[in-house]
Amino acid sequence: MDKFTDSSSDGQSAFKPQNATAEDLLKSHTVGLPAKKRKKAVAKGKLSFGLDEADEESTPIDSAKAAAGDLQASSDLRRTKPRLGPSTAISHAPKVVTKSTLTKEAQTRSQLRREFMIIQEALKSTEILIPFVFYDGTNIPGGFCKVKKGDHIWFFLDKARKVGAQMGVGGDRSKKEWARVGVDDLMLVRGEIIIPHHYDIYYFIINGVQGFEGDLFDFSAQPSQRAIASIKKNLEDTDSFDPLTNPGQKDKPHSSRDSGSEGADQDPAITKVVDRRWYERNKHIYPASMWQEFEPGTDYKKSIRKDTVGNAFFFS
Repeated sequence: MDKFTDSSSDGQSAFKPQNATAEDLLKSHTVGLPAKKRKKAVAKGKLSFGLDEADEESTPIDSAKAAAGDLQASSDLRRTKPRLGPSTAISHAPKVVTKSTLTKEAQTRSQLRREFMIIQEALKSTEILIPFVFYDGTNIPGGFCKVKKGDHIWFFLDKARKVGAQMGVGGDRSKKEWARVGVDDLMLVRGEIIIPHHYDIYYFIINGVQGFEGDLFDFSAQPSQRAIASIKKNLEDTDSFDPLTNPGQKDKPHSSRDSGSEGADQDPAITKVVDRRWYERNKHIYPASMWQEFEPGTDYKKSIRKDTVGNAFFFS
């Protein structure tokens, strides 16, 4: 009886095992501490960044606010995107580049290139008159030379040399002297600029090159309609030329201007044909001391004019 009384007074059941487990010992030593909630098992293949505890502590109110924010963001995104109708014109839509489009663009570029070449050749083939003088300290009238705008300076000097030999410039010995004179022995001074031999007249016309007093070559940069028609006719004749049909017939040369009157009213003293040997002997004497050799890109209107020694002129 005493044994049953003692066991009942301790409040322990007779059927309860006497050996305590590790969990019972842990509970008995941590009385009063909050029990730690078990984490949800993370599914395989998913990443966990340690946000499970924060999710467990969130309240239903926070979840409702987060859901409302997501709905508001999605509604704002839908509101910013304009709704386009089936007939709405879209100007910024990229064009579809097809083979036919590329072929058409290539044909357009080829046509424009052909037109530019025709205009360029028509301008170069335009004939002009350049009045000039031979200069050896004094102006000796030389008449004029008919050249094309596409001709080089050395070609003009060669024509001027022949004119000087025909006119007998220089006295009785002129013919023998002119026979020994070559193109390299002559200089072209346009205004007060010495023009090198390798430039063509077209370069100065198309670029509007300026000298001390204005354009170095004051000629029109636009070809005449007659010149353009002549170039087109020559191209058509070249395309349709058959050497078997008319083997003995030759095409006559076409001139872009019949009269070649452009430039006939210019002052001959502007264009001087000078013997290089005379220039080397007198380049320190006025006016040869004022002449300057042409340099591309130089603004002669704003440049300070100096002599060969480097002294600036008071009127420059």
